[in-house]
Amino acid sequence: MTEATEHRFQAEVSEVLHLVINSLYSHKEIFLRELVSNASDALDKLRFRAIQEPGLMGEGGALEVRIVADAEAGTLTLSDNGIGMSAEELAQNLGTIAWSGSRDFIKKLEEAQGKEDKSLQLIGQFGVGFYSAYLVADRVEVVSRAAGSSEASRWSSDARDTFRIEPAERAERGTDVILHLKADQRALTDTFTLRELIRRYSDYVSYPIQLQVEKETGEGADKKTEKAFETVNQASALWQRQPKDVTKDQYEEFYKHLGHDWEPPLAWKHFHIEGTQMFVGLLFIPQRRPADLFGPEPRHGVRLHVRRVFVMDNCEELVPRWLRFVRGVIDSEDLPLNVSRELLQDSRAIRIIKKQVVNQTLDLLDELAKDRPDDYQKFWENFGVVLKEGLHFDPGYKDRIAKLLRYPSTKESGLSSLDAYVERMPEGQSAIYYAAGTDREGLSRSPHLEALEKRGYEVLYMTDGVDPFAVAGLGSYQEKPLVSAMNADIQLDEETHRKVEEQAKQAGSLFEHFKTVLGDRVAEVRASERLTDSPACLVQPEGALEPHIERMLRAQQVELPSAKRILELNLEHPLLESLRSLAEQETPAERVDEWIEMLYDQALLAEGSPIDAPEQFARRLADLLTSAASAAAISAGSK
Repeated sequence: MTEATEHRFQAEVSEVLHLVINSLYSHKEIFLRELVSNASDALDKLRFRAIQEPGLMGEGGALEVRIVADAEAGTLTLSDNGIGMSAEELAQNLGTIAWSGSRDFIKKLEEAQGKEDKSLQLIGQFGVGFYSAYLVADRVEVVSRAAGSSEASRWSSDARDTFRIEPAERAERGTDVILHLKADQRALTDTFTLRELIRRYSDYVSYPIQLQVEKETGEGADKKTEKAFETVNQASALWQRQPKDVTKDQYEEFYKHLGHDWEPPLAWKHFHIEGTQMFVGLLFIPQRRPADLFGPEPRHGVRLHVRRVFVMDNCEELVPRWLRFVRGVIDSEDLPLNVSRELLQDSRAIRIIKKQVVNQTLDLLDELAKDRPDDYQKFWENFGVVLKEGLHFDPGYKDRIAKLLRYPSTKESGLSSLDAYVERMPEGQSAIYYAAGTDREGLSRSPHLEALEKRGYEVLYMTDGVDPFAVAGLGSYQEKPLVSAMNADIQLDEETHRKVEEQAKQAGSLFEHFKTVLGDRVAEVRASERLTDSPACLVQPEGALEPHIERMLRAQQVELPSAKRILELNLEHPLLESLRSLAEQETPAERVDEWIEMLYDQALLAEGSPIDAPEQFARRLADLLTSAASAAAISAGSK
């Protein structure tokens, strides 16, 4: 680059900048943690790249972060001798905020206005940490020289509509971030204040953070004040320490640095593994779900280090998709430093580490559920739906995951474990019953639960889209099968079964009439063992999708084969007794067909499914009400 160029921010990026500066951070001092974290990452990247290109380490001296405050000029400069950036990288990394999803970022921030916790959790998920500098500065300059290059460039902006990139001079690789402080933020040039902020937020950063201070030397007439650099942080990898040597505050601050989160973690697990593989792990469970948890490419927040050298972040090879909410660090003593994605996928060592990550995370969740049930409920509300994916994708862990499952039920006001459900099962109940649908309130009114509740059987409500697949993966618990209340093959007891079979033999003509009217809309019409109060319901045959899952998939344009369901009739219901009597006549009443259509539509509505012809349903209902009202009026007049 030989001349300066000026660039205009994308329209939505300007809006993001405004929101970041005015809405995202409630504590301005957090800017220092964000900028130090960026500098640390730049040093990590250099060390990793230098494994393949050793010459990159030949310039610039020991890896470190330097902070210089100039009270007279009103500036604060953070420097590193890390990987650096070219002019093109400056334009992309600093000129395109949240470039992976600016509009989505804006939307989420707008939704979170006035809700501090929800907005703060977005930090880092869209790469906006650098822009926290504008909390304390009205202009920021970045001078950077990429490792292996002789050219340096300067990026500058006042966070309005444009940024400027021009040639610059820098003696060695790395980056300087120069903050021109706002008038009311000049106190940040005080070395005591800076020292305390560094120790609070970045004490665990594994590189020396050098703060320029004034020191007095000599005595008497030779006494003078000189500027010197002082190492402020411990500069040791926190995860390498023994757990007994790490305080709660240090764990929490490390998590905030690692996860770019304002809130402390819900729980954490610090472990050292020795044996065929030697590694250290520090895993965290966040308080809240990240914004991209259900995105097409969710971030896996575990970083991989090898002998304290950063290798990669977002290391999905270490964490199964169903534990993608976990944040943390794994530091191995055995992996080769030039580890690649291909080696990670094929490595036996990585498979051993991954197994430990899963087991340690499940141990942590077991402890949380046992010792802090209220906090476990918070976890479940945020991440339970993700954990349940493991039943489908990793059936080898189904027994461990099953103990962590929690569901609302017909007998509990809160959430119930499967262990607690089994303990409450009355004598004679042989299965664990559940009902799957879109919401608890709708399921509580489902006709499918009538006979179960009458017998005192508890039913679990499953309202997440993953539930039918998770239950299929689990199959049973404590040798008791999980049975859907909507399943066609449900059988409650032998006595009821024989009774219903006898009723069905006597109602053959009624079934035939229903089949004639409904045609291929149903696979079968039969007597019901599950209904006590309602006249009819629809059930799915073995292997069919739950109705709400089928509707959801069809709404996403997924092609599905047509699955006909079974219509069950409560032959003891007065309406069915009347219809049976009419159907057995040589010339059934003309309106029997209409009433059969009404019953079928009612069964669809009861399960939350749309009806084929709502206008016909409305007409039939009006006619039925008119007839009933006329009959009532005649009856009242005769009295």
